[in-house]
Amino acid sequence: MLIRLLESFASLEKITLRAALAAGVSFLLALGLGPRLIAWLRARFREPIISDSPQLVELHRPKESTPTMGGLFIVAGLVAAMLLFGDLANRCLQTALLVAIGLGGLGMIDDLTKLRSGSRGISPRAKLLGQTLVATIAAVILYQHHASVPDGLALAVPFTRLCVPLGIGFVPLAVLVIVGSSNAVNLADGLDGLAGGCLLFAAGAMGMVAYASGHAGLAAYLGLIRIPGAGEMAVLAGGMIGGVLGFLWFNCHPAQVFMGNTGSLPLGGLLGLVAVVARQELLLPIVAGVFVTEAASVMLQVGCYKWRRRRIFRCAPLHHHFQFLGWPESRIVVRFWIAAALCALLGLGAVKLNVSDVAANRSPPATAAAETTRR
Repeated sequence: MLIRLLESFASLEKITLRAALAAGVSFLLALGLGPRLIAWLRARFREPIISDSPQLVELHRPKESTPTMGGLFIVAGLVAAMLLFGDLANRCLQTALLVAIGLGGLGMIDDLTKLRSGSRGISPRAKLLGQTLVATIAAVILYQHHASVPDGLALAVPFTRLCVPLGIGFVPLAVLVIVGSSNAVNLADGLDGLAGGCLLFAAGAMGMVAYASGHAGLAAYLGLIRIPGAGEMAVLAGGMIGGVLGFLWFNCHPAQVFMGNTGSLPLGGLLGLVAVVARQELLLPIVAGVFVTEAASVMLQVGCYKWRRRRIFRCAPLHHHFQFLGWPESRIVVRFWIAAALCALLGLGAVKLNVSDVAANRSPPATAAAETTRR
């Protein structure tokens, strides 16, 4: 009996088991906290429909006064799962906790400002400044950690085994990825279940890549940069998946609660963080292709209108364009989920392409300088 008990405790050292437990706990916490928190939010914080487009306001009229800030029970479940099952001595996991709490707090301030003043929340400049501050602290911590790892400051190029040394350039790139990912998920959070469902596929794929990066055998087999400790990001990804699944229980159409910036900002930032830890910043736009497309649609729309006073889409982000075409909301959401799943598979396929090369040559991924020398 004692031996079996010791074996069960020993099995908790396995990252895959801890990731599964993190997913289960965050799911149950989100599911358990959901009804009470929704009732509390309904009495205090209801989403106003604010838009420059009268057509969009009319389309979303039935959603008016739906409780928002539902990201509270996603982040609460995620943080609890990391504290329970993560290796708290791991620098990457410590950074993830910082990003979750920092961006979650920023999102809460933005939501509260929007609800109490009837405005659009804090100014875009203040929000970007807050995101940049949190991301910079995270980037500096990871820079100090990765600097001691061979190729830890290199940028992996998808579909190849080439790695580009970044040096101190690691920090601005990490900030750009974390802030960009945070804003991209925030922009996609416009229809019931859209951002949450797409996050499931992106977080799952990036979590698997990060786990492989932290595993010596898998990293060598797949031609990934070996980052000791990166495997703990699988626990983070498990917590994200469980928390989002629990949230989708209440956020599916018609939504009982909205995520709000309290949820979208930290979840997007954490997705970017996983890519930075695993040195797969260039793989993230493939895996999270739906979020990238949503963000790109906004930039293209704004840029084209300022330049030529014309609009490319009927409304941006892209999901609103399809709404204006008359697509039902559920059809848009499911088709975006399908696109997100395909993007995740494409990203994983890009990693798998390196296997044949490694089978022929077991050497680790080459930096750009070493590749040039060999040529």
